[in-house]
Parts: sequence; structure tokens; C-alpha cells
Amino acid sequence: MSNKSSGSCLCGKVKFEVEGNFESFFLCHCKFCQKDTGSAHAANLFSTTSKLSWLSGEDFNKTFHLPSTRHVKTFCSHCGSALPSIQNQGKLIVVPAGSLDVPVKIKPNAHLFVASKANWDEGLEAIPSFDRLPS
Repeated sequence: MSNKSSGSCLCGKVKFEVEGNFESFFLCHCKFCQKDTGSAHAANLFSTTSKLSWLSGEDFNKTFHLPSTRHVKTFCSHCGSALPSIQNQGKLIVVPAGSLDVPVKIKPNAHLFVASKANWDEGLEAIPSFDRLPS
């Protein structure tokens, strides 16, 4: 039985499926990922053995390669949502965890580039939590 994970962008124009298993899940705190996400870190799943299929909207995919780096971001040109990318000459699939429409079956393996960690990304478990926007 094969393992399939489906996902999409925020506007729903792009839909994809990943067939296979993710070998790793990293939370990257580098400055590039902070800029990409507008947040403290990126959360990406990695696979060297899975197959990525675009179910719809592949024409909306845009890919940005940061010059002189290995940093790549693929996104929906309509809504800007992060989407999977194929990197390392087609040998690596990188899938933003938040782009999946199914539960992620593995836990993160590690935090990366913590020397660049946002100064406000500390002790967040201690601040109040709400199920929805507070009134």
C-alpha cells in the first residue's frame, strides 16, 4: 500500500500529491527562511524517494532561487502560498509542512540554523493561548 500526502495552496488553484515517505522534517531558522515565511522559521519535509505530482494549477507555480545560495522557494503566483519544490538536480523534494491538507505523520527531526533564531522566538509556551482570535 502506497503512502500519499495531498496538499494545496491557500487559494486552491494549485493542488499536488506526494507519493512516498518523508525521510526528514526540519525547522529552519536561517534568515532566508525567516524572510520567506515572515515568521520565526520554515517547516519543511524532505524526501529523496517520493514522487511529486501536480493535480491542478501547475502553471501558477513560480520558483525563486536566491542568487549565490542553495535557497529556493516555490510559491503560487496567485495567492503567494509556499509550495513543494524539486531541488538538487531532481534528487530532492522539499514540501512546506503547512501546504499539506493531511496530517503530517512525522515529527520534526531538528531545528536548523539556530544561531540566526529570531530574538522573540523564546519561551513561547508560556504566553497565553486561544482557540480563536481573542475578543
